[in-house]
Amino acid sequence: MKYSTCLLFAQLVTSAFAFKLTKRENPKVVGLDIQRRHVANPITHDRLRKRQKTVQQTLDNLETLYFANATLGTPEQNFRLHIDTGSSDLWVNAANSRLCQGDEDPCSISGTYDANSSSTYKFVNKDFNISYVDGSGASGDYVSDTFRFGGQTIEDLQFGVGYTSSSKQGILGIGYTANEVQVNRARGQAYPNLPQKLKDNGEINANAYSIWLNDLDASTGSILFGGVDTAKYNGQLGKLPIIPVQEGLFAEFVIVMTGLGSNGNKGSIFNNQNVAVLLDTGSSLMYLPDNVVRALYSSYNAQYDPQQGAAFVDCSLRNQQGSLDFSFSELTISVPYNELVLEAGTTSRGEVVCMLGIGPSGESTVVLGDTFLRSAYVVYDLENNQIGLAQTNFNATDSSVSEIQSGEDGVPNASAVRNAVTAISVAPGGGRIAGPTINPTAAIMISTASSSGAAMPAITAHPWLAPAGAAIAGAGIMMGFNGF
Repeated sequence: MKYSTCLLFAQLVTSAFAFKLTKRENPKVVGLDIQRRHVANPITHDRLRKRQKTVQQTLDNLETLYFANATLGTPEQNFRLHIDTGSSDLWVNAANSRLCQGDEDPCSISGTYDANSSSTYKFVNKDFNISYVDGSGASGDYVSDTFRFGGQTIEDLQFGVGYTSSSKQGILGIGYTANEVQVNRARGQAYPNLPQKLKDNGEINANAYSIWLNDLDASTGSILFGGVDTAKYNGQLGKLPIIPVQEGLFAEFVIVMTGLGSNGNKGSIFNNQNVAVLLDTGSSLMYLPDNVVRALYSSYNAQYDPQQGAAFVDCSLRNQQGSLDFSFSELTISVPYNELVLEAGTTSRGEVVCMLGIGPSGESTVVLGDTFLRSAYVVYDLENNQIGLAQTNFNATDSSVSEIQSGEDGVPNASAVRNAVTAISVAPGGGRIAGPTINPTAAIMISTASSSGAAMPAITAHPWLAPAGAAIAGAGIMMGFNGF
């Protein structure tokens, strides 16, 4: 959900202090494997979503949605939870939710929670009420129960139970506690969510974690609470300050992007301009300023369908050599074309239709979702309010896990990015309506081998098609779309 302000301040990085990594035979980390699951329409998914001492978990990769397996309650009730850095609450559907009833229970894959079946259930309050851009959402109770994941048992973890809901997926929000529903909607006190609880319980040294999504074809990635896997990225981690929503208050993982280029030409599309961007695993796509998106669509011969809120491209684009290059002061992350193109469906003749994993942000904050994050190794350091970024090492088979220590110098293989931005002003609500001023020749500078001027084939109707005029939403924010 959106936590907005008219002026966002970025803290100037004044020294080259680094995260401090400690290598141990049995590191104090909590790890989760995360899996990737294909969702039929990533745009609809984004709209409905919103708005060792390491713990490791595998993330399952099913095309456009990343989730991890966990359990709640005693005896254990199984869940498959969507990993979301754009929100801060763990929440699941109640077993008796109207949404989850019927012979074909739509909630069965993600799981449902039955408080009456758990001997460790405790009621907290009735303040859980999360809403999405289209007015849908979930409401019910905050409760606490035993949570198990990645070989860890966390007792009395607070989470939301949706007794009324319009989202079939359970969400594991791992953002700042200041962005919890209980805080910014019910005006209550923050509670220790999962990453904070792991730190409070001594399972990890610092409230920090790293995420490696791997490439579009990989079935799994990983998240390390309290640790970094140095084998999963190339080069050195660069540290960037997170922008507070107001002085001293941090609520979302917003950093400043200063340029965009293509095919290794840093800043060829725009350069030396400041754009606030949200790093959000809960958004399947990236949502860029409208004028930038227009230039990219023109360059890639993308055909935008406003009824579906999607831009379709020739599938041959994913076989072309090239990249979009995102600059953050003096650090650049390159996203290859084959990570930007997603299969969207088939024509009536059985031909594969592809969409570009980039949408217009409209009047809302720019979001760098999974189509960007797969190409980056990201350290989310909530204690020091910093983001660590490095170019990912796709399909790495080795692992070298080290603990993140408490304090400013938590990880030694990271240094502050030079010339970090000190402040950025945005429109009310987080919007950047016009976007940065782009190079007028940017469209012709992006060379691809896609067909020139050819219209995309007519697409057979699919269940995932969004309704006409639908708003587009990235995780953790409300994204209005007033035409493109």
